[in-house]
Amino acid sequence: MADRIEARARFDLVRYANVWEDAEVLCAALAPAPGKRLLSIASAGDNAFALLAAGAEVVAADLSPAQLALVELKRAAIRRLGHPELLAFLGIRRSEEDRRSIYEQLERDLPGQVRDFWRERLDQIAEGVAHHGKLEGYFRLFRERVLPLVHRRATVRALLEEKDEASRQAFYRRIWNNLRWRLLFRVFFSRFVMGRLGRDPELFRYVEGSVAERILQRTEYALTVLPPHANPYMEYILTGNFKRSLPPYLRPEVYPCLRRNLDQLILFEGPIDDAARAHQGDGFDGFNLSDIFEYLDPEASSAIYERLLATARPGARFAYWNMLVPRRLGAALPCRVRPLDDEAAALFARDLAFFYSAFILEEVV
Repeated sequence: MADRIEARARFDLVRYANVWEDAEVLCAALAPAPGKRLLSIASAGDNAFALLAAGAEVVAADLSPAQLALVELKRAAIRRLGHPELLAFLGIRRSEEDRRSIYEQLERDLPGQVRDFWRERLDQIAEGVAHHGKLEGYFRLFRERVLPLVHRRATVRALLEEKDEASRQAFYRRIWNNLRWRLLFRVFFSRFVMGRLGRDPELFRYVEGSVAERILQRTEYALTVLPPHANPYMEYILTGNFKRSLPPYLRPEVYPCLRRNLDQLILFEGPIDDAARAHQGDGFDGFNLSDIFEYLDPEASSAIYERLLATARPGARFAYWNMLVPRRLGAALPCRVRPLDDEAAALFARDLAFFYSAFILEEVV
């Protein structure tokens, strides 16, 4: 296949220290449960862990050995640490103990190449690995260099206070949405700046039109229609941490189930269609495909989709996001896949990972 993203973008660094897709939307779409087998993009592991906590067996694939090293480290920490200790180790809560000494206790659970990876990055472990992805660094630049030019910290705190929707709309219109906000947002979240500082220029190859304008529209939705005070993704971007709201896999009520099911997670380095073939077994009940089709031309996307479809059980579901490139792969296969547009739209309306333009949900006939 000519158009492979692994030939065009870098995968030797941790691009995402956290998963920036709403796990609650994903779990509602795929309905993970004991006895189900799911195939997932690994990324930083958060959403694979959320599926795992519900009892499903999960095969998580990624092109990036760095991302898989992060998932391995998180799995070892979940296995060995209590919930408060895990939050402290990741950097989400203050640690009373040196994180490097905790890491030394976790090393025995890590494969050799993963140990080598993290021994070269002990400074990141000491500061908390939840804050050391390229995208998290991009958000840090926005929070520390751009946002102070627009609003005071007191205004940011006021934005994150609990309000009803009418009050959120009024606050955004009267206080937040000033000219400087719009101008600086459009510059910082432009294709050029985001491609070089936040993601990778190659991830925008198939994007047409203004990147910043579409993200600005979705951000307004997240600050007015959705509740910012209960949005972990918004809270992290604006404050630098998950303070009041945790991603689903880190919630205390989820943690015991997650620890119990850790052995049902299988990691695979390589393309997700290769993972599907290697671990096909008797098929998969669901597919978490993140936004991988954004980065590929239509022909390559269709080829991957059809290979995944060949490993799907009847009734299996495909869940994936569009951010800036419209992709609906099941539409070309109406005899084999049916769209679940009403359900997808209802889930997307409450999607707290607000920068996406659509959530796609399709079911094998």
